Amino acid sequence: MAFTPRASYLMNKFRELRKLGQVSGFKYMSNFSKYAEHKPIEKIRNIGISAHIDSGKTTLTERILFYTGRIESMHEVRGKDNVGATMDSMELERQRGITIQSAATYTIWKDHNINIIDTPGHVDFTVEVERALRVLDGAILVLCAVGGVQSQSLTVNRQMKRYNVPCLAFINKLDRMGANHLRVLSQMRSKLNHNAAFVQLPIGLESECKGIIDLVEQKAIYFEGSFGEELKYDQIPKDMVAESNERKHELIEHLSNVDEQLGELYLEEKEITVADIKNAIRRTCLKRSFTPVFVGTALKNKGVQPLLDGVLDYLPNPGEVENFALKEEEGEETKKLILDPARNNSNPFVSLAFKLEAGRFGQLTYMRCYQGMLKKGDTIFNARTQRKVRISRLVRLHSNTMEDVNEVYAGDIFALFGVDCASGDTFVTNLKDNISLESIYVPEPVVSMSINPKNNKDRDNFSKAIARFTKEDPTFQFWFDNDNKETIVSGMGELHLEIYAQRMEREYNCPVVLGKPKVAFRETLVSPCEFDYLHKKQSGGQGQFARVTGVLEPLPAQRNTFLEFIDETVGTNVPKQFVPGVKRGFLAMAEKGLLAGQKLSGLKFRLIDGAHHIVDSSELAFFLAAQGAVKEVFENGAWQILEPIMSVEVNAPNEFQGNVIAQLNKRHGIITGTEGTEGWFTIHAEVPLNEMFGYAGELRSSTQGKGEFTMEYSRYSPCMPDLQEKLIMEYQKSMGILPENEKKKKKN
Repeated sequence: MAFTPRASYLMNKFRELRKLGQVSGFKYMSNFSKYAEHKPIEKIRNIGISAHIDSGKTTLTERILFYTGRIESMHEVRGKDNVGATMDSMELERQRGITIQSAATYTIWKDHNINIIDTPGHVDFTVEVERALRVLDGAILVLCAVGGVQSQSLTVNRQMKRYNVPCLAFINKLDRMGANHLRVLSQMRSKLNHNAAFVQLPIGLESECKGIIDLVEQKAIYFEGSFGEELKYDQIPKDMVAESNERKHELIEHLSNVDEQLGELYLEEKEITVADIKNAIRRTCLKRSFTPVFVGTALKNKGVQPLLDGVLDYLPNPGEVENFALKEEEGEETKKLILDPARNNSNPFVSLAFKLEAGRFGQLTYMRCYQGMLKKGDTIFNARTQRKVRISRLVRLHSNTMEDVNEVYAGDIFALFGVDCASGDTFVTNLKDNISLESIYVPEPVVSMSINPKNNKDRDNFSKAIARFTKEDPTFQFWFDNDNKETIVSGMGELHLEIYAQRMEREYNCPVVLGKPKVAFRETLVSPCEFDYLHKKQSGGQGQFARVTGVLEPLPAQRNTFLEFIDETVGTNVPKQFVPGVKRGFLAMAEKGLLAGQKLSGLKFRLIDGAHHIVDSSELAFFLAAQGAVKEVFENGAWQILEPIMSVEVNAPNEFQGNVIAQLNKRHGIITGTEGTEGWFTIHAEVPLNEMFGYAGELRSSTQGKGEFTMEYSRYSPCMPDLQEKLIMEYQKSMGILPENEKKKKKN
């Protein structure tokens, strides 16, 4: 039986009208926008598409938009027609064939409104995935049928766990040589610790990939028509009946282990219907106790429509997700308030700004509405700055095009113009409620480079570009280093900083020169060290008097990027109003260590006791006393330098395995695991970031261009003694301090 989905009907109708000249592209979009408004909450899905590099996220999104009638024709990521995929709107994205910025769109499938955010795969742009997952209710984890679970898949999985986002898995690229869906499922269970099982099976692999089997409905699905837009349901091929029965039984077993209702039916050996299985998958998927695994090939137009059905059947609507707000009561924040997702104005409006972008009409602020509704002309407040904003224009986004709407409701993703705010700010209509939403986790930058415009006349454009990019991307940071008299930018990797340098040239006509990459080292203590510091100054008039006593101690290895301050004082020796001054003094000293000029981290400052003077003590005196205490610990304690360690994954043909291992060993890497499949090997290693510069070229030359690698930040760890000595020497020279051996030479 042939089945033509709504998408095909919409496309045919649109093409007929286009030929008759009755509709333009803009008119078609505006009709789409009206059709998408005023949906009940059960008919809304907010989903993200996340995966490792080159797993097919953007291609999948392109197919989804085509089949749902959102775009007229499909284009490829590296398009031969110079058009590129719809969601890769930036010229750089189209040239490089990678996603740099997350892009939002919305579409309609079977009368459901689906808001989609397509995210980058490179670890350098990980903040884009962080903020997308923060505001989404569900996600599709795309996995390559050849690569399987790769390094960035693990990162994305951790991010989904952090924000408690339910997900479906989609094994893509079944048409590629070496595709093996069974190996990918095994890796999902072993590496990602997912309770996962197939809900679909492929009919053939590689060039023989003909269609898929729906294990729940026990039907074969074939994708016909020029672009796979027509679905044909048929009997399961005879040679696959046994396997499909076995896999269906496995699916029911996995569900029974985590779902009581289906477990009872299974144990009592009662008949389990299609509805029972679907309901069990939905319940367990929402609780993140089970992950249904879909299969297909987006490039060859197979498996996308059933995946969309899975999004409707198994992922939550905004009303099924508990969203908390922090309510401030008597100066303390408590996580008590659950926001009401009803799509009406019975409750005050609450939304989160999760992404900023400089558009043609000023700053574009992406928001997710969590409660209430917002109309054009309404007034809202920034909960952090308490500034008032009048809404003159409300838009919904389709990649880089905007469509005006009159109102938005709880569960919608939308954008505003001209709102001065930061990423993670909460907007409300009633400031008296004192509520704010939990912000977004921002990882620390790991690579720094000096940056300067090639021409001095471009300084103005350079300043504008830096101001815009640092505001848009919290992982892209900029400061001036007084010691070396250099302008420094920091980011998540070499690619990250290189992309921003290219954007400055393209978008601001400001070519820049990037210096040699610098690693963000840290300084910490080896063992606890006590301090007892008295700050006393009398020079006429009111003096300064403050004494602080306590211990500065290292934090455990897993928390060595944090700083902690604990007030353990009892009584009034250190008055409570001066304790913030002590904390500020400690944090100010942590900005630049005295060993090699790096930031301090992994330290706990325990303030145990002290002394004050009734007249001469002040917050400033205690601020200076805390700084003196840290300097005292620097002289008396044993310090060490920490360096960022990267998780590196290298893929190459088997004949180059010895070369690759030798290279990693030479770079002080520790091999943590190896895998091999069909003539290729994968090596997992932990390598210091400082040793990874220039590795890409070395790997290509030693593997005849066939090897590739990915890396992501893992942790901070003590560096080698020779590197520590070198860093200390370099810092002392930059500060004009002669080392001891050179002082002796000078005397002689």
